[in-house]
Amino acid sequence: MSNVVITGAGRGIGRGIALRLAGDGHAVAVSDVNKAGAEAVAEEITTAGGRALAVSTDVTDRDAVFALVDQAADELGSVDVMVANAGIAQVKPLLDVTPDDLRKIFDVNVFGVVYSMQAAAEKMIAQGDGGKIISAASIAAHGGFDLLGPYCATKFGVRALTQAAAKELAKHKITVNAYCPGVVDTDMWELIDEQMGPYLGTAKGEAKAQFGAGIALGRLQTPADVAALVSYLAGPDSDYMTGQSIIIDGGMVYS
Repeated sequence: MSNVVITGAGRGIGRGIALRLAGDGHAVAVSDVNKAGAEAVAEEITTAGGRALAVSTDVTDRDAVFALVDQAADELGSVDVMVANAGIAQVKPLLDVTPDDLRKIFDVNVFGVVYSMQAAAEKMIAQGDGGKIISAASIAAHGGFDLLGPYCATKFGVRALTQAAAKELAKHKITVNAYCPGVVDTDMWELIDEQMGPYLGTAKGEAKAQFGAGIALGRLQTPADVAALVSYLAGPDSDYMTGQSIIIDGGMVYS
């Protein structure tokens, strides 16, 4: 099995991915800006008999991301899969978006992904055995949503980076793909629901319910649903796939 680095793995989708990949038999470097969150997930993995390492990392700090990959390689033996999962949401009408808003969301959702790609690719090239880079995009990488303009822009950016990196890194036997969830029942969507309330005139839970009502399979998504796709992307069955940003949303956006 492979050694995997996952950013933003202290909760939500990232935690789900970490637990699934550990269950698949991978050793996992659990990284999160929240040290306690990373340590808790790593402990879950080791208690269940897996192998894990907890690292506190701010993905907006390029040097810190490279240090994360170096530490994972040193302690686990190599870095074979990078899951650039860390991301934030932002709800605001486009006309109200400030320069600080843009800097904050692009720093995490785009710059953090670029740094993760760079650090992982550099390590994988040096190792000489290829590898897999997997990034968090969204259905918002395939269609724009009102009140989420900058967020959508960052996810379209991840989709473009995925295509470009796939072309550049193929010669090194490195595949690059992204996963595109929909409405996942996590803390992030609780925040989106809360922040949309004043704009939509909705009470707590109503905005999320409205989005969820459009899901063909009739239920909100779970982190495990997303993790199942990442499991495929991290494993050998996806070896011939690269440059793709795959929608997994229960049937919301069709592309």
